Amino acid sequence: MIVESAPAKINLALRVRRRREDGYHEIETLFAFLRDGDVLALDPQPSRGNEGSSLSFTGPFGALLSAEGDNLVSRAAAAFARAFAVADAGGFTLDKRLPVASGIGGGSADAAAALRALARRDGVAADDPRLVACAEALGSDVPACLYGRSALGRGRGERLEPLRGLAGVPVLLVNPGVGVPTGAVFSAWDGIDRGPIGEGALLDRALAGRNDLEAPARRIAPMIGEVLALLGETANTRLVRMSGSGATCFALYESGADRAAAANAIRAARPNWWSLESALA
Repeated sequence: MIVESAPAKINLALRVRRRREDGYHEIETLFAFLRDGDVLALDPQPSRGNEGSSLSFTGPFGALLSAEGDNLVSRAAAAFARAFAVADAGGFTLDKRLPVASGIGGGSADAAAALRALARRDGVAADDPRLVACAEALGSDVPACLYGRSALGRGRGERLEPLRGLAGVPVLLVNPGVGVPTGAVFSAWDGIDRGPIGEGALLDRALAGRNDLEAPARRIAPMIGEVLALLGETANTRLVRMSGSGATCFALYESGADRAAAANAIRAARPNWWSLESALA
């Protein structure tokens, strides 16, 4: 059994620069990754004995995906098979721990994990250009998730510049249980280019930045404002922001004890919300 983690992704800052002729948006973003997320297992020789890959789900959010006819893990397996001329076979089990459509790259991380697992199975180098091309074809965040380390993303987010990260910094993710469609949020962007992400140390760039998608996401899901307000009221935060296109928000903390206190307070106030205590990788 080959096991790959699919860690949550957060955007420490996100600038939308323009809408491109191909329908995508030109962005600049500071990617960072957590130590926790989904977990994907690959049985290289599934017992069912049929050609093609299989995919089953476990975890608190697995049922939401099991009803879908299409999934990024299956698409990643098919893309890998085409790129490397191998049989599209293998039994995947996805332990889906991250909420769906939540702005933390869950589906993209799952696809990247599938590509890494298949590459390990077949002895493909992690930086093989064909593997990277598979990631780029699967979605804008998949190359960053395949890379899996702090980076500045440009273009659709697929042009990556490695950055010295904030490893070990405590982080709390909070989602109010609202799914926000990425396409709708980008469509609601006001079209104003507010300039590039600045220079300097990663945290300084993040603090000086913003998320240009927060305003349109809050119009679609006003509860995001409540999440940000509650996180902002917790003690010793270093940064509070919405991630991606929402609705998940995060806070970075001075210490693990500060993060734990904040998590306990928010769970007491909003017991039906999802939260995750972790640290940056």
